[in-house]
Amino acid sequence: MKPLKTFTVGKITAQVFPDKRSLSAAAAADAAADIAAVQKEKMWANLVFSTGASQFDFVESIKEAKGFDWGKVRAFHLDEYVGMSPDHPASFRRFLRERLVDFVHPGEVYYLNADAPDVEAECRRYEALLRQYPIDIGFIGIGENGHIAFNDPPVADFSDPVWVKRVKLDEKCRRQQLGEGWFPTLDAVPREALSQTCTGLMAYRRVYLIVPERRKAEAVHDALCGPIATSCPASIMREHPACRLYLDVESASLLPQIK
Repeated sequence: MKPLKTFTVGKITAQVFPDKRSLSAAAAADAAADIAAVQKEKMWANLVFSTGASQFDFVESIKEAKGFDWGKVRAFHLDEYVGMSPDHPASFRRFLRERLVDFVHPGEVYYLNADAPDVEAECRRYEALLRQYPIDIGFIGIGENGHIAFNDPPVADFSDPVWVKRVKLDEKCRRQQLGEGWFPTLDAVPREALSQTCTGLMAYRRVYLIVPERRKAEAVHDALCGPIATSCPASIMREHPACRLYLDVESASLLPQIK
């Protein structure tokens, strides 16, 4: 499906679709072509997957995509809660495993083990992998507070010297996790996570920002229309040289470009 609207903000190319299903199908089709091109160029494609609730439809769509070889994909993810078991219902490793990996069987999968005995060492290990296998395409979302990965406004750093670190989650982020149904109470939502940093994300060769749903409209507006500042960490993506933003009518509803 063709987008209802296409426009640019900074270096971002944004497209608006009628709903999240058509948004996800379009993003998956574009992604399949890009992955195929990467594999033609250098055989293996290094990909990062976001694992939030807003990504459900995209994950379903990319599972059905054709034209590239999942056996020559190295799969990474963005973040994980400190101390959480990979079998916990809210674990992002579990999300990735049950919703994607067990269906498409990527050639290599690298999990961020935030329940490791030494989480600082785990951050260094994962960063080393990301540097060894530079990311060709990252599929990421934008949080309700404007975060990318778990770079919430209080901890986001556009000049971060590291690519993976331990972070504190702000209350709005934790309430989003509660609202999405991952936890029974706010107190049950972890207060810390391991996350790829803003500088790590900016090192990706290409970024797909996949952002459906009305609850993301304010963050989308701030990311595109506000200053490039850590008050809305996603705003830094306006400086990424190859970023595509996929919106639906609801997530784009506050943008002047579609009035």
